[in-house]
Amino acid sequence: MRLGIDIDDTTFITVKAMLKYGDIYDTEVVGGKGTNGNLGLITNRYYLKALYGWDDKTKFSFFDTYYKNILEESYPMEDAVSIINRLKEKGNEIYFITARLLNIKNCDTENITKDSLKKYNISYDKLIINAADKLKFCLENKIDIFIEDSFDTCKELESHGIKVFLMTTKMNENIDSGSIERVHSWKELEIKLMDYLEK
Repeated sequence: MRLGIDIDDTTFITVKAMLKYGDIYDTEVVGGKGTNGNLGLITNRYYLKALYGWDDKTKFSFFDTYYKNILEESYPMEDAVSIINRLKEKGNEIYFITARLLNIKNCDTENITKDSLKKYNISYDKLIINAADKLKFCLENKIDIFIEDSFDTCKELESHGIKVFLMTTKMNENIDSGSIERVHSWKELEIKLMDYLEK
């Protein structure tokens, strides 16, 4: 099977660093009040707009200032490394498909991401960065199963016949996922994947 896997808040915990620096930027530069810990019902990856009310100019100014720090401070979710490597050893192809941004000032996103995957010894076949339209890349690369934390992305992929698993996070835990299959950890995901792959 060819497995597509999102990186941020699916494989690596990124939201902690994002909100840490987001609160700093919002209070010290924008003059706002930060998130106040209220993540709400965030269905997609555009949560900075939802949480802070920033326009695109403010958002990209924030990224120019802190994106490098955020990516470098991200770290793997519990059990993600060992399970991804086991899936690879079993003959599955691993495609990391991420919306991580390119062309951010002072931030070499591609090399930082490759360095992180190497640092934690994560095996994979292909890395696709700046994939805002994940459906396009999943179809082009014939992805069978996709693992993702964005509910909206899961809905879109599922509607095109791609099996999806929604990785539960604090930002999507209260959303009614309907027909989309949720997992709450990489251990749970491995069990469900094995059941699915053996069908």
